[in-house]
Amino acid sequence: MVKEIQEKAERNRTLTVDAEEIPTLRQHISSIGDIKENGIVDALVNGDLYDCIDFIPDNTFDLIIIDPPYNLDKDFNGNKFRSMKEDEYEEYLRSWFYKVCDKLKQNGSLYMCGDWKCTASMQRVIEEKLTIINRISWQREKGRGAKTNWKNSTEDIWFAVKNPKDYNFNVENVMMKRKVIAPYRIDGKPKDWEETSEGNFRTTYPSNFWDDISIPFWSMPENTDHPTQKPEKLYAKLILASSNPGDIVFDPFLGSGTAAVVAKKLGRHYCGIEINEEYCLWGAKRLLIADSETTIQGYADGFFWERNTLNEQNRKKSNSVHKANRNRCVKHAQQSLFNI
Repeated sequence: MVKEIQEKAERNRTLTVDAEEIPTLRQHISSIGDIKENGIVDALVNGDLYDCIDFIPDNTFDLIIIDPPYNLDKDFNGNKFRSMKEDEYEEYLRSWFYKVCDKLKQNGSLYMCGDWKCTASMQRVIEEKLTIINRISWQREKGRGAKTNWKNSTEDIWFAVKNPKDYNFNVENVMMKRKVIAPYRIDGKPKDWEETSEGNFRTTYPSNFWDDISIPFWSMPENTDHPTQKPEKLYAKLILASSNPGDIVFDPFLGSGTAAVVAKKLGRHYCGIEINEEYCLWGAKRLLIADSETTIQGYADGFFWERNTLNEQNRKKSNSVHKANRNRCVKHAQQSLFNI
């Protein structure tokens, strides 16, 4: 049940749900009975994956993003997951992964998130059903320090497909804007970079190491109290690269709703399953907000920007708005002249 909300600091934008919002939000949450009757498109399902998965037709989803419990002791709002021996964890993964793979279309893609401790187990289980294309490592800029070990500040995402000869990968949709620190010129002209009013930038192809991701924190509107919430920017890269507008994105461990929210913002359909009702309420509220607020922090003007470039992004937006307004004024003046 929803906890009592404490007063937040002025700049704390962490999403919360008030008691009076719950009846309305519940109307946007589906049950197993709902998906049996109405289908799974744009459904946020409050239920157990083991109970729901058989009601989803095979070959349904274009893209599946999975962020399962890692092999760690973790309390998910009362649903406690306990670490186990490696072979036991792999059996846990197999208990649902095989059926989830059946729901993927023949030309679909699947991404699974993990950390250093469980990533080898994930690789072995994924390869039993799919072909792995790559492993992404992304840098978590915050992490718990340790006196007897290296600070853990990266996680992995396995990228796999059913058919390695037929799958979506839209690399032009996930290009990066990087600051040019030492601009190189030929005959006085920029080489492989552009000089703009916002600064000097190079458009580059993405690699499988991502160092531009910010973990949601209290001053970001996407932030919730979910203990393992993934950033919208992280999932935006996966969705833009491996799906097309109108495709269906599935997340069997939806958590606070990030995969569904980003899919909606980017013009895709979604289906998510989450066992915890409070997390579903957060997800439902985020989905309603996404009706009018479609921005994704760190993704602007069709590019993914480095961290700490918000000022440049805002200047780019401001200049684009100014240019659009100027063009409208010119067009209006021309039409007025024509009508004289």
